[in-house]
Amino acid sequence: MVAYVNGILESIEEGNAVVDVNGIGINVNISGSTMDRMPGIGEVVKLYTYTNVKEDAFTLFGFLSRDELGLFKLLITVNGIGPKGGLAILSVMSPDDLRFAIIAGDSASIAKAPGIGKKTAERITLELKDKIKVTEDSLLSQGGDSLGEELSGENSSAKDETVAALVALGYNQSDAMRAVRKVLGSDAGAAADTEDLLKLALKEMF
Repeated sequence: MVAYVNGILESIEEGNAVVDVNGIGINVNISGSTMDRMPGIGEVVKLYTYTNVKEDAFTLFGFLSRDELGLFKLLITVNGIGPKGGLAILSVMSPDDLRFAIIAGDSASIAKAPGIGKKTAERITLELKDKIKVTEDSLLSQGGDSLGEELSGENSSAKDETVAALVALGYNQSDAMRAVRKVLGSDAGAAADTEDLLKLALKEMF
């Protein structure tokens, strides 16, 4: 119903922001991570919103990007995950971290969110893995326009081998993917050699 709210940030507290839109104060529920990235009081803010309508309530949930809003909408399609549960997950995980966890089947990371149990987290990874539009390769390829070209052929195998090596060392797959992506984001040439890439990725794990 309400696509976004664009106005002056009137006040903010944990879990809620009040945005002044032409003299009307709009209450918007926000995640902890959104709260940390909000502008100062009195500044302009635009929140992309999801409208939750119940018999006794009309509630807005807001996000600073369409990407977060899209993931939120995906999360609440999972049985047992309501708007508050979706907000809790996005309070402790960035959109990319959540994608990594879902693709890697890392339910343990998702279960760290308040109110999200182990079984619910496992249901999220199971039901949403095929719905996440980006692939593991595209996640690892983010970080530069030329990076995708650098990751073809042998370079791509170096990336895969490095992720596998990190998992063999005891790291979970989502953390391993994240570390490799971070290295490649700053130095795409590191993908040319598995040993060098592994050394650099290990430094990111600490």
